[in-house]
Amino acid sequence: MTNLLPMATRELTWAVTPNEAARPVAERDAILADPGFGKHFTDHMVDICWSEMGGWHRPRVQAYGPITLDPAASVLHYGQEIFEGLKAYRHADGSIWSFRPDANARRLQRSAKRLALPELPEQYFIEALKQLIAVDGDWVPSAPETSLYLRPFMFAKEAFLGVRPAHKVAFYVIASPAGAYFHGGIKPVSIWLSTQYSRAGKGGTGAAKTGGNYASSLVAQAEAAEHGCAQVLFLDSVEGKWLEELGGMNVVLVYKDGTLVTPLSDSILEGITRDSILQLAEDRGHTVERRRVSIDEWREGAASGDIVEAFACGTAAVVTPIAMIKAADFEIGSADAPAGELTMSLRAELTDIQYGRRPDPHGWMLRLDA
Repeated sequence: MTNLLPMATRELTWAVTPNEAARPVAERDAILADPGFGKHFTDHMVDICWSEMGGWHRPRVQAYGPITLDPAASVLHYGQEIFEGLKAYRHADGSIWSFRPDANARRLQRSAKRLALPELPEQYFIEALKQLIAVDGDWVPSAPETSLYLRPFMFAKEAFLGVRPAHKVAFYVIASPAGAYFHGGIKPVSIWLSTQYSRAGKGGTGAAKTGGNYASSLVAQAEAAEHGCAQVLFLDSVEGKWLEELGGMNVVLVYKDGTLVTPLSDSILEGITRDSILQLAEDRGHTVERRRVSIDEWREGAASGDIVEAFACGTAAVVTPIAMIKAADFEIGSADAPAGELTMSLRAELTDIQYGRRPDPHGWMLRLDA
């Protein structure tokens, strides 16, 4: 199907060029005091090249700045692009850690395979994060619930207009300090149910983390905002009744017997946060089910009291309680519903592990500054 070379495993020799225009300490500290999300970026970025003949080569850390592309670059015309998202956390002793970066590396490989891009070896992915932290570690904030958001991404940069996998590809990592996602405390949100738009189709790219999936969700997200909702929930594209996911988060339902159920579909992105939350629930003795779930099951279960909590989960917010689902002709729950007890307990446990406040029984944390 593709002409991609096997993954190389040779050692890469890194070049590091310090940014001569790095922000002064006072300016950086001012940003870290109120970083927001995705508004500010660190002084450096990682750049690794790939070519059909040379494989992965020329890894470097360089000044953060514009990327020069030929107008005929494949990514601009055919959308051959993927990305990841994870965080670096500062622990109480000042050390810097990431959460399950190996899982992100493997998911990037799966996305690459679906988009006919070369698969970056896991060790290169991890080393890229460490190399960036080695020069920009001071950008990892230390205030409660803050972090440095890491954005690895890969795209086709070969200049040509033929429809085929590109023979030249670029991999980058940029980083952005992130403030606490919920200001003033975690608040359950209302979700709009999209019945006009689908996030992904059967056999499509829904299971890959590629920009096109997010682009196609934007019009539905705008529709959600018009109805006073924070996010949009998509259904399957065939029957229009099975739960898929939100625009950028997975969904989990909690039943009165303590069972957690999450939708199963080949067009849903495999959520690392979701799988970690479900593992913690299983550790506590809860039953976890990954299966097809219809919107009618949710509607009827909430009405009967069988479904007692619902939440969304993803890297940015970790866990977001869902108060209500709003559709054109019905509602599930109510806007003033409180956050579920199990929802909040699992969120607290996961974030405590991420920030080093409790033991890490599964060995999920990896130190980046050592």
